[in-house]
Order: sequence, then structure tokens, then C-alpha cells
Amino acid sequence: MSAVPGRSGTRRAIRIHAERHNGDRIGWLRAAVLGANDGIVSTASLVLGVAAAGADHRTVLMTGVSGLIAGAMSMAAGEFVSVHSQSDSENADLAREQAELKQDPAGERQELARIYVGRGLDPALADQVAGQLMARDAMGAHARDEWGFTPGTAANPIQAAWASAGSFTVGAVLPIGVVALVPAAQLGAWVAGSSLVFLAALGAASAVTGGARAGPGVWRVTFWGGLAMAVTAAAGALFGAAA
Repeated sequence: MSAVPGRSGTRRAIRIHAERHNGDRIGWLRAAVLGANDGIVSTASLVLGVAAAGADHRTVLMTGVSGLIAGAMSMAAGEFVSVHSQSDSENADLAREQAELKQDPAGERQELARIYVGRGLDPALADQVAGQLMARDAMGAHARDEWGFTPGTAANPIQAAWASAGSFTVGAVLPIGVVALVPAAQLGAWVAGSSLVFLAALGAASAVTGGARAGPGVWRVTFWGGLAMAVTAAAGALFGAAA
């Protein structure tokens, strides 16, 4: 808590408090939602397709388990490679910016000032702000205001890989559990219906966690998940009939 002079000359306290922003969660939330959604949809679609093709209950269950293992490993590897590529690109931009700051600090200050002018500051004030920020942390100022890199949005390959693989596994376990518990004759209806419920819950939870309205998130996730399951089941039935 700090104090500043008031209008009457007295000193009034200003309460400083920390704020939480939904953007701070974007790094892990995107990977977790993607993994869980893919785990539910791909595994449910896989077992529905195999079941529609006429496979026995044990084969359907083993197919789901195999899909879980393969999918989790694929999600982890894919997220690590893609996010690492993003991180490498960010680091290359920052290294280039660091070199430019050493070669031409005055020009970089002008560049930063022009950014602030574009955001609404008058030129004199923009130059003053740029000078003060660069005096304190030149690299941080340019990374944030020129490139848009902040700690909350920084790419983290390991975090993304673990979040995707873990959430995929959690998502895939749900339809596999249904397969293991229901009779073979009712498998299709139970897997499809329960998976839509799981997807709706995932859409609502991810929307609320991200600070958005639940309705659109539920609609998007259930519609596309239901479409994927329907197409895969139809393909399985078609190939099963042809065989």
C-alpha cells in the first residue's frame, strides 16, 4: 500500500491489488482442451466405427485401449514439436531484437515511440515513455510492445506436451469405461450418448475457465464431436457390410 497527496493536502492510501487475467491460462488451457476433446472424440469414434463394422465386444475394447495409448503419445509428440517450433521462432525474434538494440539504441527508441504514438500518445509523451521503459528494461519493452511476447503467452513445449497427453488420456478413458461396462448390444447408443454428455461438460468447463459464456462452447464441442462420431460409425457400418 502506498500514499499520495489528496486535494486537501492530506495523504490518502492507495490499495494495490493483484489481478488475475484469463489470458494467463491460455498456454495450458488450449493444450488441455484440445487433448481432452480429441481423447473423447477420437476414441468414441474409433470404437463406434469398429463396433458398427461387426467386431466383438473384446475387440472393440482393445481397439479403444490401443487408441488411447497411441493417441496420448501422438498428442505429446505433436504438441512438443509444434510448440517448440513456436518457441524457437520467438527466441530468434528476440535474439534479433537484442542485436538491434546494441547496434542502434536510438533508432529502437524511436521505433518504440512510434508504436506508442499509434496507440494514442502524443509524440513528446511517447518518446518520454519509450525512454523510461528502455532505461529500465529495453528488451522487455520491445518484446512486449513490438512483438507481443509476454510471460503469460510464452510457448512452453514441455507444459503443452504433458497437458495434451494427460488430458487426452482422461478424455479417452471416458468412452472406454462405457465400453467396458455396457452390454455389446447397447454399446453404440451408450457410447454415442455418453460421449456427447462428456463433450458438453468439457465445452462448458473450458468456456468458464477461460472466462467465456458456456453456451457457445457447449454447442461447438458437441456438434463437431457428434458429427465425427456419426461419420466414423457410418464408415464402419459401410465397410462391415462390404466385408
